[in-house]
Amino acid sequence: MNLLAESPKKRIDSIDILRGIVMCIMAIDHTRDFFMAEHFDPTDLTRASTALFLTRFITHYCAATFVFLAGTGAFLSLNRGKTKIEASKFLLSRGLWLVFLEFTVIHWAWGGGQFLQVIWAIGISMMILGLLIYLPLPVVGVFGVILIFGHDLLDGISMSGMSAGEKNWWTFLHVQGMGRIFGMDVFVLYPLVPWIGVMAAGYAFGKLFTIDAAKRKHILIILGSSAIALFIIIRYFGIYGDRTTWTYQGNLHRTILSFIDVSKYPPSLDYLLITLGPGMLFLAFVEGVSNKITDIFVIFGRVPLFYYILHIYLIHLMAIVLGYFFSLPQSLLPGPGPDGFSLAGVYLVWLCVVVILYFPCRWFMNYKRTHKQWWLSYL
Repeated sequence: MNLLAESPKKRIDSIDILRGIVMCIMAIDHTRDFFMAEHFDPTDLTRASTALFLTRFITHYCAATFVFLAGTGAFLSLNRGKTKIEASKFLLSRGLWLVFLEFTVIHWAWGGGQFLQVIWAIGISMMILGLLIYLPLPVVGVFGVILIFGHDLLDGISMSGMSAGEKNWWTFLHVQGMGRIFGMDVFVLYPLVPWIGVMAAGYAFGKLFTIDAAKRKHILIILGSSAIALFIIIRYFGIYGDRTTWTYQGNLHRTILSFIDVSKYPPSLDYLLITLGPGMLFLAFVEGVSNKITDIFVIFGRVPLFYYILHIYLIHLMAIVLGYFFSLPQSLLPGPGPDGFSLAGVYLVWLCVVVILYFPCRWFMNYKRTHKQWWLSYL
């Protein structure tokens, strides 16, 4: 998610289109959280249908794309005239603002329970990037790649011999679970490593958008294809890259699902290869494409934080309203109807959410385009 302010006249539409698409996809998963009543992991192939598994799998692209393009946006912002000191101060303050939002506005949107999710990960990563940008660009890129490719080595570290304080730190860095911060117990859904590396790599990746378009497309195709090929190779042999291994499921299509069932918390190398690789290919082929459909996604992609906060409140509000008629997992109002919607019902609600959000997002995009108040760069 690009959470940096950019000049509307100089924005790169392909980046906004990709961001807008994954933001719409993200809303599917959050709609499912509120409206579908399954009480098991949707990637559990012993219980999940193919449609449910794929519904969850496609949302894997959201967080990886958000964080990676946030780094790219930071580079492009610096390249448009900001000094490193100005960019660093903005990244530090913007990152702190995002962490604050995670603990307040976003926490309230979910209706209880403190979960540190993607906005938290982006905020902390952005603050660290605010320090890293003083280093040469290749160094920042290498740092990011090392974290992406090397962090799976940390999976073998056991917490059994750690002190309480060490366990707490390790939870925030690498292990999904309960932690304690600011005197509060929180569930760390997004451990920070390697999200910090993903943003740093995205920052270096931004250099591609300063070169000739034809050359950029060629490089993007090579990078994206190489990431997918590497994923297939290391996933097939299962020697490194993910905590889990794939298994034969009795038929081809379910076996393919097992093959792509990769770990997101924390994101494994396999997860990042299979999400960022196709994203790079998309950027290569969508550049220069402009039509009514891409224009819609551009709108969502240009107001990412506004959309993110608004979509959670809207979904939650719809769950409360429909909770009068249906018993929904997070409606807060138990109703007399069946316990949640079918997957088809979830998709119907999701479509309504996206259509409704189009109008305030279009208004806010136009407002940002015609107004220059400093606080707009924080929304």
